[in-house]
Amino acid sequence: MLTNWLKIAFINYKKNGLSTLINLFGLTIGLTGFMLILMHWNDEESYEKWNPKKDQIYAFQTYHTKEKSYGVNISYPMAYTAVKKIPEIQDYVLFSQPDAAYKMTTKYTSVFQENGFMTSESFFNFFPFTIISGSAKDALKTDTSIAISKQTAKKLFGTVNAAGESVKFDNKNYIVTAVYELPEGNSQIKPEFVITAAQQLKNDKENWGTYNFGCFFMLKKGADPLVVQEKFKRDILQLRAAIGAKESGMQVQQYMDLYGPNDMLLTPLEGLKLHTKLSWFATGDFKTIMILFTLSVLIVILSAINFINLKTAEASQRAKEVGVRKAIGGTRSSLMMQFFLETFMICLLSYLLALALVELLLPSFNKFFNKDIKLNDWHVYAYSLGMVMIVTLLSGLIPAFYLSSFKAIETLKGNFARSKHGIWLRNGILTLQLMISSFFIIGGLIVNSQVKYMMNKDLGFNGKQVMMINFSENTPKPWLKYERLKTELSKIDGVEATSYCEAVAASVRTSISNMDYQQQSINAQNAPMDYNYLQFMGVKLHKGRWLDPALASDTINNAIVNEAFVRKFGWTDEQTLQRSFQPGFDNKKYKIVGIVKDFNIKSLKYEVGPMIFFHYRDTDWMRFNVYNIQVKIKPDDIEATVNRIKKFWGTKAEPGYPFNYYFINQKFAKTFEEYQKQQTLFTILNAMVLMVALLGLFALSSLMIEQKLKDVAIRKTLGASDGTLIFGLTLQFLWITIAAVLISIPISYYLMNEWLKDFAFRIDMPIWPFIVSFCVLLILTFAVVSIKAYKATKVNLVTYLKYE
Repeated sequence: MLTNWLKIAFINYKKNGLSTLINLFGLTIGLTGFMLILMHWNDEESYEKWNPKKDQIYAFQTYHTKEKSYGVNISYPMAYTAVKKIPEIQDYVLFSQPDAAYKMTTKYTSVFQENGFMTSESFFNFFPFTIISGSAKDALKTDTSIAISKQTAKKLFGTVNAAGESVKFDNKNYIVTAVYELPEGNSQIKPEFVITAAQQLKNDKENWGTYNFGCFFMLKKGADPLVVQEKFKRDILQLRAAIGAKESGMQVQQYMDLYGPNDMLLTPLEGLKLHTKLSWFATGDFKTIMILFTLSVLIVILSAINFINLKTAEASQRAKEVGVRKAIGGTRSSLMMQFFLETFMICLLSYLLALALVELLLPSFNKFFNKDIKLNDWHVYAYSLGMVMIVTLLSGLIPAFYLSSFKAIETLKGNFARSKHGIWLRNGILTLQLMISSFFIIGGLIVNSQVKYMMNKDLGFNGKQVMMINFSENTPKPWLKYERLKTELSKIDGVEATSYCEAVAASVRTSISNMDYQQQSINAQNAPMDYNYLQFMGVKLHKGRWLDPALASDTINNAIVNEAFVRKFGWTDEQTLQRSFQPGFDNKKYKIVGIVKDFNIKSLKYEVGPMIFFHYRDTDWMRFNVYNIQVKIKPDDIEATVNRIKKFWGTKAEPGYPFNYYFINQKFAKTFEEYQKQQTLFTILNAMVLMVALLGLFALSSLMIEQKLKDVAIRKTLGASDGTLIFGLTLQFLWITIAAVLISIPISYYLMNEWLKDFAFRIDMPIWPFIVSFCVLLILTFAVVSIKAYKATKVNLVTYLKYE
């Protein structure tokens, strides 16, 4: 029996070669996209899986209800008090600098080492790396202890057995207490060296309001994180608010509402990469992955729709076969098994071809996402094979059910092709397919418009030819270093101007403080700067004046704010220039002397937040945080000027340190990369969807028009013109297309409007993508169907009328 089924299957594959190839092509393309996106998702979910304590470790985040914003910092007293007051918390680890870098010197060599962590001493309890030399116990007990990775040990000492060796940096001698091996799995916690933040912890021991640290909590086994969150809000956040309220003379709830945070969130360690709201480390984009995954599944569904449609359209060709086999005793179950086997063979071949195609595309896919994914995860094979089985069931059982349900007497008369349930099934499925195609066209055009809008938007500053150079902060007086570099760089041929600001476009380095005026308070980004910075960056003055170095007050307590600052307080421009406020980072009031136009230093996905600009020497701690110098280069010969600056840096400015620089406009452009990639992927998926849909439409129209060739021959004999015949044959498909687009419009509008809500700077929902989708699908439907319709008008009349 199986042999007969296989013979019949191959006969039908050959007889319907076009539809077989289209089904095979569509499923292969759909499964390839599905597997690639699944591998990307699986890779993002695999971070921190190596950690044996991952189920107990949670990242700490705060939430400010008034600002509707998340934070990732905690104060030292909040962390150690939480362990004392909340029984479910077993331990904590703090970190203050997950990207520390120093020029390290040993008796063997000097190396500039990056990717270091400054943490509290329980680090290795949370992240139990394999120890090669030394011991993890008490590895960070003192402020002169350092643990290093195997790679760092080889660079500094030429061997991994480096425990007990001495290394000097930051004007101190450190003793290597442990050499560890970094985990092989995906992880964001891969420090090349770890030192204790003992001095900072000592300074902040009683400072409840100083949020200088990131934090992981380890919960006891079986502890409910939701219970811990409630207890933390009740016992820790309330205590922190009570202390702050007492110092400021306010009510506890009033203080909490005004300053926050008033809520917190614990994110499992495994979800740190993809599911956290905010993190000290790079975060993934779960929403985008889900959109891409859904779209890839839609393509597979489209392929399944093609399968169902073509199989039911072939019903008239198989009807007599079914009728004969039923007439000689064939059972319905045996017929269904045969049709199901035919579908399964196509799906299985598509799966094997998709695996081969994934292997071919993987290098380009990895380059696009900057990953190193390999096709060696059983989950990918299992889930994609599961998808094949679902497609087989959808694409096989439905046609099998309909084909095997034919009544022998009707099928032998050839009546099914004209039956209403056969026509409605095909038309309904084709409508769904065209609806999905319409959504992809509309969505693709809106995504393109949004990305183009962001790329062309006036940012409010000019970062062209502005070079951002980070210098080492491991110096006693960094502001004096900046002043020296400013003088010396200005002498280099090709340098137009120099300046400094802490708040740099596209930089992740930020400092935010509360700004108090009477009973009002807002959070604003601190932007200590040199006097000329705003003019240097081409920022526009809205009201008032610039800071002037000739005025002593401009060095002491005068400030410039942006328009967002004014809006947040609800002031007019005139009121703003008459007001003084108390910033949280200082004990003196600051007077506003100027208002600048809003300008973006973050991605255009976010609104421009309140900012305060003041001279970096206003406060002691701001002077000690000077970390960059920005250089505007003349456009004549940029490459030569960069080389001269590089030579100066390596010989005079910071010998032995890397020349760490970037051009601000280029760095800011990278904030668009995520959306440009979304645009590219949407375009590719759009093309795949249209290709699969149109090929399916062509095959379906071919089969359905072939069923009407006798009607065409009769009408042509009676004098119908080719144009009339072509229009008549395509009219049914045009009506289906019109219905599909009209149904897809409100769905597309809702979904794309939800996508646009993520952007602070967004386009208004345009009408033209909906019109374009309508016109394009109508034109493509007519073009695809009319090709076969035109051929139908050239039939040999004798062939179809000789028996009439």
